[in-house]
Amino acid sequence: MAVITKITTQQKRTDRYNVFMDYGRGKGEEYAFSVDEEVLLKFQLKKGMEINEYDLADIQLYDEIQKSFTSALNYLSHRMRSEQEIRMYLKKKEVDEPIIQEAVLKLYKYKYLDDLEFARAFVRTYVNGGNKGPIIIQQELIEKGIKQSLIEQALMEYPSEQQIEHAVVMAEKAIKKETKLSQRALQQKLDQLLSRKGFSRDVISIALKEITIEKDDDEEWQSIMYQAEKLKRKYQGYTGYEYEQRMKQALFRKGFAIEIIERYLADEE
Repeated sequence: MAVITKITTQQKRTDRYNVFMDYGRGKGEEYAFSVDEEVLLKFQLKKGMEINEYDLADIQLYDEIQKSFTSALNYLSHRMRSEQEIRMYLKKKEVDEPIIQEAVLKLYKYKYLDDLEFARAFVRTYVNGGNKGPIIIQQELIEKGIKQSLIEQALMEYPSEQQIEHAVVMAEKAIKKETKLSQRALQQKLDQLLSRKGFSRDVISIALKEITIEKDDDEEWQSIMYQAEKLKRKYQGYTGYEYEQRMKQALFRKGFAIEIIERYLADEE
């Protein structure tokens, strides 16, 4: 049976200790293993203590768990993490699954892990930013391994009134940038934008009703002139009836009413 002959603090890691033992093989004192401070205390390791191979296996197992636990804590120090993120982090460090499981259980025990609180904080971050709807947020939480039941609770942090408010702000910003589109094309673009941002059909419908999309005659005329100038370059190789039909079809696809299209073509002629 081996006997502990000396325990020293590591120079670079003062929370870890080197354990030296005499295995009774005539070689005297030899370095045996290193352990975390918590492991040292748990097993009450001290000079003169006898350790058999079963004790050593238990010590090393517990130390592996503690090292993974400490590593996860360092990862958590930057921001909150989901359980899945912790598991993936430890897996990349080539930690065995049983050790990961024990480390995760220990994180829960000391309340360092809480997927519901993580999800709530995640939702609040995007609510404060105001640039994503709940559908996108839900998808990202699913990717982070959060259960659907917890996601639903977390999304209560993003009430529909606030969703509508954010959708209105996004739409109004887009309107200022898209002054050259027809009224119908602008309506479609806003609808597509809010859908891509993760807002529901109900929220999009309400938000678009709360903003002014209608253009007056002068604004629509300026828009068709801008779009038509670009199309004229595209169809400059055509003349007469064929040119007129191509322009009509292209301008109609861009959302202009047939009356204003015909007015433009008549003025051009």
